[in-house]
Amino acid sequence: MALLKVEDIHVYYGSIHAVKGVSFEVSEGEIVTLIGANGAGKSTVLNTVSGLLHPRTGSVQFMEQDLKGVAPHKVVERGLAQVPEGRRIFLQMTVEENLEMGAYTRPGSAIAAGVADVYRRFPRLEERRRQVAGTLSGGEQQMLAMGRALMSSPRLLMLDEPSMGLAPILVEQIFDIIRELHAAGTTILLVEQNAQAALSVADRAYVLETGRISLSGTGAELMASDQVRKAYLGG
Repeated sequence: MALLKVEDIHVYYGSIHAVKGVSFEVSEGEIVTLIGANGAGKSTVLNTVSGLLHPRTGSVQFMEQDLKGVAPHKVVERGLAQVPEGRRIFLQMTVEENLEMGAYTRPGSAIAAGVADVYRRFPRLEERRRQVAGTLSGGEQQMLAMGRALMSSPRLLMLDEPSMGLAPILVEQIFDIIRELHAAGTTILLVEQNAQAALSVADRAYVLETGRISLSGTGAELMASDQVRKAYLGG
């Protein structure tokens, strides 16, 4: 069953037609990635799925329910969490306070267990639990943004450019965490400019070009595609 089904969405910013008839699906247990150049419409698609933007036409269905008109916080309550581009953590709050903010959809009794689970996955965050988030390194802030999203126990975790601005060694760490989350059963929709890293973890992938899907296939198929190699893999 498709957990997420996006059908023929058209999204505009004023008069600018940013997303032009995009359709794709994410099934339970998959990692699906959207790759493409900067400005191709990848983040716009994610923001439309999470209810921050609204398509002029087309539909977004999550667990067979239409998300049309559903407020973003209600989308989270339904089990869909997004780690936004640029992380957007609460810089003045401590690490632990940021995690607690991510659990606003859960009963108070579940918060401590959720925090413990995040610390098990991200031991670095436990070491920094009392530290103000704005003083963390870029990699630690990305871990915190992912941990905060996991606090809502999402059925689908959406990651928007998780490797952006990180040193290569930290990019590797973040993608190791993505693999671990997937192995533990988390369904992931990943938007990423680092096509090599994204395709290496993806079950299936879509290439977005100027608001349209130009190619789709398994991660391995797109990694082997001459077109993708020339455009996105530097060869």
